[in-house]
Amino acid sequence: MIMQKYRLQALLTIKQRMKKKAEIALALAIKALLEAKKKLEKLEKEKEEIIEAWKLARKEMKSKVATGVMIGEGNVYVNYLRKLKEDEEKKEQEIEDQKGVVEEAETAVKAARKEYIEACKELRVMEKHKELWEKKIKAEISRKEEREMDELGNVIHQLRRMHGEKALGEV
Repeated sequence: MIMQKYRLQALLTIKQRMKKKAEIALALAIKALLEAKKKLEKLEKEKEEIIEAWKLARKEMKSKVATGVMIGEGNVYVNYLRKLKEDEEKKEQEIEDQKGVVEEAETAVKAARKEYIEACKELRVMEKHKELWEKKIKAEISRKEEREMDELGNVIHQLRRMHGEKALGEV
């Protein structure tokens, strides 16, 4: 008996491709999320460095003012401190923007994960359908073979009855 071809094989192949595509999309979304978080950490570290520089410059200015050495350099320190504060505010804005990017990336990961899970379920359904189809075909083939064997047995039995054991041996 020749095994029949699964009529939904093309659909099964499409579901396999959809799963693979969803898997790749999920991996890319996770990678983008990790990169966004890494950039956020970098920005927060840069902000901390600016704050430390500001504290250090302020401490240095206070010590120079206290010792009276800062004659004529006051505006330079004030401008430097103002610039550091502006840098800190700018960095804070970058951090807030990056937090938005991280949230978007997390949303994209959730959506990609949902797509992947759905693609896996659809593929599993198709694979289960194919398995059941194959079992059904095998059962049909077995039934046909059993019927043929029964018919063959009946024919042999009838021949033996009609012609006796001797005639069967000659045939």
